[in-house]
Amino acid sequence: MSKLVLTTDFPDLKLAARGKVRDIYDLGETLLIVTTDRISAFDVIMNEGIPDKGYVLTQISTFWFRQMEDIIPNHIISTDVKDFPAVCQKYAADLEGRSMLVKKAKPLAAECIVRGYISGSGWKDYKATGAICGIKLPAGLVESDKLPEPIFTPSTKAELGTHDENISFEQMAEMCGRDIAEKVRDVTLKIYSKARDIADAKGIIIADTKFEYGIYNGELIIIDECMTPDSSRFWPKDSYKPGGPQPSFDKQFLRDYLETLDWNKTAPAPPLPEEIVRKTGEKYMEALVKLTGKGK
Repeated sequence: MSKLVLTTDFPDLKLAARGKVRDIYDLGETLLIVTTDRISAFDVIMNEGIPDKGYVLTQISTFWFRQMEDIIPNHIISTDVKDFPAVCQKYAADLEGRSMLVKKAKPLAAECIVRGYISGSGWKDYKATGAICGIKLPAGLVESDKLPEPIFTPSTKAELGTHDENISFEQMAEMCGRDIAEKVRDVTLKIYSKARDIADAKGIIIADTKFEYGIYNGELIIIDECMTPDSSRFWPKDSYKPGGPQPSFDKQFLRDYLETLDWNKTAPAPPLPEEIVRKTGEKYMEALVKLTGKGK
């Protein structure tokens, strides 16, 4: 197990942003994205990190970005620290396995969610309205049911510490322009369909996932992360049973624990028991091994 990386401090590099999980450095023409071991739930960053989480997320994202290059280009320039600018080399030990040198794209204002199964906020929405994000669905669906067809349900991008809000496709078209919105919707559904089949063959159901896109040199590219346990619901195929929540390879395990506490889901976060930290880390690593055949 590697040392826990909760935050990075590289004095020679210009810190551009610190998100819930990633520290982003501006290298001029490019960006350096470093994935830490921080974990958030209900948009609150926990005090404890998950060992090797940043490594797992980086490796899974890289795996998926490569798989989807026939559908859409991605932002990766290199994940090999030896290829990074000279100014990064003194930090190589901290960057190894958990960082990407990427193109500096202009992010779209919406997050792009695709749902193949009914769970989470989608299930709550369906119970209340019979629809998800205004998309009418058949009556009688139960929690975790497979949807007749995957659906595209965008959301706003919330500031750190606040919640994303689901929006309609029409609202996204107003925010991003109809041509871009239609292209993003079509690409998102194509990526999901391909990934769903790849994961299914490896014993994983991708119930839903979210993507971020950007514009680089006038071209739409996929950025940030790609189908990780942070941005997706991964369920084990061999125990799938609709009608309630599913066991998972993602941070749903952590969310389920937090739901048992008397906590109002706002900062400060409650302390996490060592067992919850360990089991969460094991689930992340299991997802990496199942998908790629390689651990650490």
